[in-house]
Amino acid sequence: MKLINLGEQSSVLNSFVAQLRDKNIQKDSLRFRTNLERLGQIFAYEISKTLNSVEKQVTTPLGIATLKVPDEQIVVATILRAGLPLHEGVLSCFDNAENAFVAAYRKYDNEGEFHIHTEYCTCPELSGKTLILADTMLATGSSVQVAYEVLCQQGGVPGKLHLVCPFASAQAVENLKKSLPEEAVLWVAAVDPELTSHSYIVPGLGDAGDLCYGGKL
Repeated sequence: MKLINLGEQSSVLNSFVAQLRDKNIQKDSLRFRTNLERLGQIFAYEISKTLNSVEKQVTTPLGIATLKVPDEQIVVATILRAGLPLHEGVLSCFDNAENAFVAAYRKYDNEGEFHIHTEYCTCPELSGKTLILADTMLATGSSVQVAYEVLCQQGGVPGKLHLVCPFASAQAVENLKKSLPEEAVLWVAAVDPELTSHSYIVPGLGDAGDLCYGGKL
């Protein structure tokens, strides 16, 4: 698996990351969602540079313009619910893309250990297509791994896999390198060094789903 960390470059992306992390600014849920959507757009633009393209002729009022445009069948998938604003950002750039959704969450046992449980998945045919799987945070990497497996079981194995996960722990990155296809590409904005005993990313940003949509029981 290839890792691309856009946060290592100085760009406006890091301004959005700073606002997402700031415990005072992130109280504004609309701004939090908007910043995640902005990240999705930036990642989508960067991914678009890697896609196969074809030449297209466009008739203007004054003549013919020839340009190269991406030419791959895109499916944008996300893990509900924290990934939804990110998903919208990616989709706004790939406006002809198909969509897939997976409901996954941590299910804890009596000893406090958890496994990733899925209850819902909807997706189109994936075989031979380019799958962009978006999730805001990678703590252990288990949710993304399980979501990918469920999508493949239902829709077939995609031709290409891009993971858009702005905030990742170093441990999750290493875990996914072992479990996902070698040709997969992981796009992040930050790799954080610490994962607590409860699998929370430090410094992280808190619970992205709650910050987007409010608390849950």
